[in-house]
Amino acid sequence: MVQDLIRDSTIGQIVNYLSSGRLLPYPEQRPDYVVPKRFLLPSSQRTLELDDEVASDAATLCGDMTKDGSKISSPPDTTIKRESTISTLAADLESKQKQIDEDTAVPDPYLIEWNGDSDPENPRNWSFRKRAFVAFEISLLTFSIYIGSAIYTSSIPGLMAEFNVSLTTATLGLTLYVLAYGIGPMFLSPLQELPILGRNPVYMATLFLFVIFQIPLTTATNINTVLAMRFMTGFFGSPALATGGASMADIFPASQLAYVLGVWALGAVAGPITGPVIGGFAAQAENWRWPMMELLWITSFAVIFLSLFLPETYEPTILLRRAQRLRKLTGNTELRTAAEREQETKSATSVMYESLVRPFVLAKEPALAFANIYLGFVYAIFYLWFEAFPLVFNDIYHFNQGVSGLPFLAFIVTGSLTYAAYCIYQKYHIASRYARAAANNTDVAPEIRLEIGLIASIFIPTSLLIFGFSAKASVPWIVPVIGAALYLPGIFLNFQSILMYITSAYPAYAASVLAGNDLFRSAIASVFPLFGRTFFTNLGLGPGSALLAGISFLLMPVFWLLIKYGHVLRERSKYAHSP
Repeated sequence: MVQDLIRDSTIGQIVNYLSSGRLLPYPEQRPDYVVPKRFLLPSSQRTLELDDEVASDAATLCGDMTKDGSKISSPPDTTIKRESTISTLAADLESKQKQIDEDTAVPDPYLIEWNGDSDPENPRNWSFRKRAFVAFEISLLTFSIYIGSAIYTSSIPGLMAEFNVSLTTATLGLTLYVLAYGIGPMFLSPLQELPILGRNPVYMATLFLFVIFQIPLTTATNINTVLAMRFMTGFFGSPALATGGASMADIFPASQLAYVLGVWALGAVAGPITGPVIGGFAAQAENWRWPMMELLWITSFAVIFLSLFLPETYEPTILLRRAQRLRKLTGNTELRTAAEREQETKSATSVMYESLVRPFVLAKEPALAFANIYLGFVYAIFYLWFEAFPLVFNDIYHFNQGVSGLPFLAFIVTGSLTYAAYCIYQKYHIASRYARAAANNTDVAPEIRLEIGLIASIFIPTSLLIFGFSAKASVPWIVPVIGAALYLPGIFLNFQSILMYITSAYPAYAASVLAGNDLFRSAIASVFPLFGRTFFTNLGLGPGSALLAGISFLLMPVFWLLIKYGHVLRERSKYAHSP
């Protein structure tokens, strides 16, 4: 397993290419590899078969010799001549080949596909240990980028003091980062759908650029450099955040995908949560640059580790590389994968339309508009916690900068409990409904995915109200911590619910739907931190939280209406799937 991981990694691919397949070889590059005859050109096939026949004929002639080398006498009319044998064999071969072609009627002998259902290079056939390890790597990649958003909040006080800027200006570093990783997938994620590139080259190239742009950030001498580099790092870090779920879908079957995506989502949430924890102590002990240096260390480790061990998971890319090796080996330029042939019919204009225009066209769909607005609102409140926590734990409970980040760890506790409940729900409720539908040969409405989200929505206003009205010096600090921690079940289950719904309702346009949702929710969430402190300071923690809770309550009936009448919207849509 380890050798295959290294061979299929970025470093392994470079080593294989530079050594022309001598190092870390694929089966097609080994000396003992036997090329399937259907991949050979007709002339090569005939030459190969003739060589076999001639060799067999030679063996027959040799068998007619005596031990001392003299030929056994035979009637003159039965003497075999090589020229006549070859011509006869050629005629027979042509006749037999014609008959075989008519009988078998192979539709496309030069199509490169998996070698049966158990092909070991198919990511779905990897061992569970290998798939679990790759899932861990993808989660690490996502975590290393997501932690970059909130770890910056620990640097804001130091930036204000050193560069003499306002809180709003310093907070722009968080806003630009979140906005950029919403914009980035519109341009970068479509590259991962190109067979010639696949997932890994884009992941590793953008992660490397993330590290490079992090260096001038840690050495910045003015606020403009800080803000520019924050945007660039957010932009180039975006593929890990937008396509991680697609990478999971590459290696796990649909029956396991919900569980795996839950783990990946927990890793994504853990990034912003742990950011203030490790960044706060660094900023307190040294200065604002140290949280940024911690981010540089984390992502640098990710670059090295993933370059050595993260394999390609995108099926069309794996098959394309196999086709390239076979074309080089056989000289048959007609060998193609299905994705290559499909790509040949696509123009650059259509690719640009799919990535840049279609997400906005689909955003006008009522169901998708609600999904974008609701998740944007939930996501925005999540980033408001990074403004509210200092007001509560620094100003009211007088925690120092390092300790004030520790309450964020409560999100990890409730997140773990929520994930356990989500797995139980998937196994005993959702899976059984799909099993019954399969037994009755019927479809399951995508709207069932929204049910758990509607139930979880109650956690959002409950969390806000407990946190806002319990944040007082007379109330123990653990109470607002518990109140804030109750927000995690709401955001986690809503994300899982709505994202599973929109991809099920619009399966043919899943990439565009997810890219659009990522853009809109990131754009909404990026603005909230700019006025978060002013919002809570002017209204008060209690009234400000009550206002947000009220908006959440108003959106819940819309959630219910979508569950009840979503099928009607899908029937009227030319994009949605409607059985």
